[in-house]
Amino acid sequence: MKLTFRHAKDKGFVEQLTLRNMEPYYKELGIRWDHALFDANWKGFENYEIAIDKCAIGTLRLSHDNCAYYIRDLQIDPDWQNKGVGSQAINFAIAVAQKEGFQLLRLRVFCANPAVALYRRLGFRICKTEVGVHAMERELS
Repeated sequence: MKLTFRHAKDKGFVEQLTLRNMEPYYKELGIRWDHALFDANWKGFENYEIAIDKCAIGTLRLSHDNCAYYIRDLQIDPDWQNKGVGSQAINFAIAVAQKEGFQLLRLRVFCANPAVALYRRLGFRICKTEVGVHAMERELS
């Protein structure tokens, strides 16, 4: 399966996919969706659409500071989950971070999210856990 990663232009697609995928975790932790925060982050993050044959099936959102690159959001359409898309997206994020000269990739993930196993399998370790969220990181070589 050949994925393409292109700069996302359809903010509505990204927001709806994120909201749909994250809704159970938000409900569990009593978090309300903040549209204004999403809008602000849209402008500050590197937003990618994950596509197969020009059909968007997911999104990857990145940012960085002086210390590390961050996976801010990785969302895959439920019909495409557990098919290797997440692994390819993480490898893409690793390549972007390395190209920019970073040695550390970080993310935050809800503890109950099955993606924790994927991140661990791909070399991320849990650094801290609070309020139902793991902070994870992976050193890049």
